[in-house]
Parts: sequence; structure tokens; C-alpha cells
Amino acid sequence: MATQEGGPAADVERLNANLQRIEALTERLVTAFSRSNPANPTLNSPSHELYAHAAMSAWSEMVENPGKIYEQQLEYWGKSVRHFIEAQQALLQGGGPEDENEPDPLAGDKRFANPMWETHPYFRYIKQQYVINAQALQQAVDDLEDMPPKEKQRLEYFVRQIADMMAPTNFLGTNPDALEKAVETEGESLVKGLENLVADLEANNGELVVRLADDSAFKLGENIATAQGEVVHRNDMMELIQYAPTTEEVHATPIVLFPPWINKFYILDLKAQNSLIRWIVDQGYTLFVVSWVNPDVSYAETGMEDYVEQGFLEAIRIAKKITSQQKVNAVGYCIAGTTLGLVLSLLKARGDKSIKSATFFTALTDFSEQGEFTPFLQDDFVDGIEAEIAAQGVLRSFILGRTMSFLRSNDLIYTPAIRSYMMGEAPPAFDLLYWNGDGSNLPGKMAMQYLRGLCQRNEFAKDGFNLLGETLRVSDVEVPLMAITCETDHIAAWKDCYRGVQKMGSKDKTFIVSQSGHIAGIVNPPSKKKYGHYTNDDLTLGADEWFESAEFHEGSWWGRWEAWLRKRSGKKVEARQPGSKEYPPIAPAPGTYVLRNAGQLSE
Repeated sequence: MATQEGGPAADVERLNANLQRIEALTERLVTAFSRSNPANPTLNSPSHELYAHAAMSAWSEMVENPGKIYEQQLEYWGKSVRHFIEAQQALLQGGGPEDENEPDPLAGDKRFANPMWETHPYFRYIKQQYVINAQALQQAVDDLEDMPPKEKQRLEYFVRQIADMMAPTNFLGTNPDALEKAVETEGESLVKGLENLVADLEANNGELVVRLADDSAFKLGENIATAQGEVVHRNDMMELIQYAPTTEEVHATPIVLFPPWINKFYILDLKAQNSLIRWIVDQGYTLFVVSWVNPDVSYAETGMEDYVEQGFLEAIRIAKKITSQQKVNAVGYCIAGTTLGLVLSLLKARGDKSIKSATFFTALTDFSEQGEFTPFLQDDFVDGIEAEIAAQGVLRSFILGRTMSFLRSNDLIYTPAIRSYMMGEAPPAFDLLYWNGDGSNLPGKMAMQYLRGLCQRNEFAKDGFNLLGETLRVSDVEVPLMAITCETDHIAAWKDCYRGVQKMGSKDKTFIVSQSGHIAGIVNPPSKKKYGHYTNDDLTLGADEWFESAEFHEGSWWGRWEAWLRKRSGKKVEARQPGSKEYPPIAPAPGTYVLRNAGQLSE
């Protein structure tokens, strides 16, 4: 506990000071909430039909097999009563653990790392009752037999969300870490927590978005996104950055890299030690990277066709002009990889051979399986997005970020909120989390084309996706290609990426599965020697068979990709400085578009 200095008078003075701070913070809190422009309410929960289907299924089960329902209920009651009796006995016996041999379903869960969850009768009782409640909820869903699989998958997701939300660690009165901190600091931690809460609301126009990183610790171009280069072209959709060479000679064929426009490109240039951008340049390549505009409401009618024409095709055209080359090697990451597939099909239809090879980073081109995104790709949620876009013109960044975060809610929502708002701690100076919070809006038209045409109707992999006067099909992707996917990717599952690559028409296909997830599996420099990767030349196999017979390689896939790329990059020529007479440098990297904050655009 904090040392008491100054006696009772000092305590009263500290209390009064804290009360004054709380009063001022309360005024700021009310003002922040008054600025809120909340998301369409249909995006906050599934339609009532899902719960109605679950209720009907449970009712049908009860009519057909009432004994099973009663058995489940009695089992839950019995566990709860026995748990209460055991807790009473443990309390009378001095509060030791009831049964040290009993397996703990929450073993290893960082939320419950405080020893008091095991040693203190109150907290141990709460923790174990939480486990009983969560297991009962999950069992009730598991036992529903008369529900369509997709509906049941959605129900399982929302039940997990309820269980995570109701964890005792999320409430001050049942969180020993927060209570201990409040006592030790004489309540100062709670006041600081309120300050953090108000600051987050003010920074996000009244929307509660938990800050994951210390924003003040990073400045683009100074200690993050520092690779040397120049913006050589700018239009309404993007800035094209050409990076400065670090070798005397470079391969003749340039690389044009298209990052996703859901986030900012500098995930590939966080710091020198893990910068894929720097690494590519160091291997002797002329590298162009697109930095997408962060759209405001004026981009409401911007569609996929604009990203293709003014983004992909214009970047390729300018890279060819600056380097005096007829072809480029193209790279697409995530949604930009999906779009690169569309571009390749379009170029085939036009007889344009500007792309020599294509590399796909965690890119989906077949959406027949929706994986963990299933809850968000059904009509009720997509209808809600459509209504949100009709009102706002864009799909606002915080909505997309919130959706992504709920896929890992304990790590990305509840734990950071506890540390910030209950413990009063400042968020860490962590570059990856800083980038994660620096999201972009999506133009309304483009978002709906993507969600309806590609995700829901899976047109690119089925009958064709109509764009720019052509019907685009994944089978028309015929250039030499390499696809890098990630073993634990929850956004673009590797098996789903594999299925799309199998459907591509290219006769020269390489498929890699990197260890780790959507970001760490890609940003995996060889120097770290952290995550390995899998290869298998036989792409006729099913995904499970492919993986079982794949060869594992220690270390990063970067070197394997570069060896593959080198064979398709031409002879060496004198290194090129950024720009040309026709396209002189406009601004130093990382450019100006990357500085546009989505929250400010929404004001």
C-alpha cells in the first residue's frame, strides 16, 4: 500500500483533488459522448432471427427429447450447488484450494494469472462459477441439432462473445489486479483510468475505441516508415513511392507492391530490422509501393474499378515508364492480392502482358468458405453495413477495426481496456499495435462490391465478376505466380487461399504456408530465424493432404521467394534513383496520404 504522508488532512486534500479531477473528467465525458455518430445499430448484434432459430431448435429438442433438456439443467444446477458447498467448506477450512488435482479449463489464461484466483476463496469461487456458466452456455449450443450449420456457427461465435464479455476480469469488483492497484494507489489508478477512457472517446469522436499503443511514441518518417524513397506520382486514389537503391546494380524488371487499403502500407516498413521494403531493395530490386488514399465521404461512389484503373493499372504504367521496361513483377497483399487476381484476369481479356509474375500475400480469391468471418458475411450484418454506408458514404474505419478485433476480443478489446481503464496504465509504445490502430475508411461503393459480389456471391471463383466491361474469372490468372499464406491466419485462412490458387489457370504455381498469422507470417525477416515455412509442389492434393506431405523449412520464406523472383527479373542494370524527367519526385517517403487519419476524416 502507498505510504501515508501528512496524516488525515493530507488524505482529505488528496481526496478533494481527485474529486475535482473526476468532476472535470465527467464534463469532458459528456461532451465526448455528445459528439458521437454511432454505427448503424444492426451492426451491434445479429438479427433476432438467429436467436429465434436457436429457440425453435431448442424447443424442438425439448419436445422430442425432454429428458435430455432436464438432464442438462439439473447437471448445471447440481454443479453450481456443489460448487457453493465446496466453497463454503474451503472457507471454513482456511480457504485452501478445494481440489488441486481438478483440471483447470483456464490454466494458462493470462486473464487469471493473479495468484488470488486460486488462493482467495472469493475470487476462486467467482472464477469457477464463471467456468461452469460458460461451459453450460457452450453445451447448450453444442446440443442443438436442428439448426443449419452456418447458423449454428454464428450462434457459437456470439455465445463465445457473451462468455468473454461476462468474464469476471472485466468488472472492477471481481478483478483482483484492478482492486489491488486501486488500493495501492489510493484510487489514483481509477482516476487515471477515467482519464484514459475520456481521452479515447475524444480521439474517436465519441466512439469507444480502446487505444492499443502510445500514439505519441511514433512519428511517420522519423522512427517508423523510414525507408528512403520518393513519391513519384499522385492521383485521387494513391501515391506511388519509388524507393532509393542501396546496391550499385538492380534487376531490370521492377517490382510494384500493392498493400491492402484497409490499413496503411507501412506494416511492411515498421523498423529497419523487420522492413520487407528495405530487404527487397537490399537484394537489388527497383521497388515501387502504392500508398492508398484514406477516403472521406467524397469517395462514396468510388468502386473497385477505380482501385483497378487509377491504382493498379496506373502504378504499373508509371513504373514501366520510369524504368523503361515492358513488364513488372506485381505483389498484392490481402485485399490487394484479391484485386491483383482481378487485374490479371482483366489484362488477359485486354491482351495486355504488363505483368511478368504475380506474388500473392495471404490473398483470398475463392470465398466459398468464410471461416471466422461467417458471422459478419450474412445478410443481416451486410444489410447493416449497406445502411451504414447509405448514411455515411463510407465504411468507417472504427467499424471495420472493431469487427476484426472481436475475432480476438480478449487480446484486442478486453485486456487492453482493463489495463487502460481499470488499472490506469498508459498503452505501450509498440509499433505493430500503433499501425493496427491507424486504419482507413473504405469507399461505400467499393465496400459493397467486395462484400456482395466477391465475399457473398463468390463471383470471381464461380460465374465471373463483372468489372470495366469484362467478366473476370480466377481461372484466367495465367502468369507465373507464388502464393504465400500463413498457418494460423484467421483473416485469410491458408486452406481457403489454397483453394483459390488451385483454380488459377497458371501452369507455373508455387504455394507456401508460413508459420504464424496474417501479419507475423508475412513480416518474418530471415535475421529473426523465428518462423519456418512449408512447401509442396503437388497442388492437385486436397489441403490437408498437401500439408501432411509438405516439406518443412526452418526460417523465413523471404529468401525462397527472392530466389524465385530473381529468375523472373531480368539482367542487372545500373541502379535507378527515384523518379524521371516525366515523373520527378514530389515528396519524400512515406508521402502525405499515409498521414491522413480516419478519425479526423469522419469529423
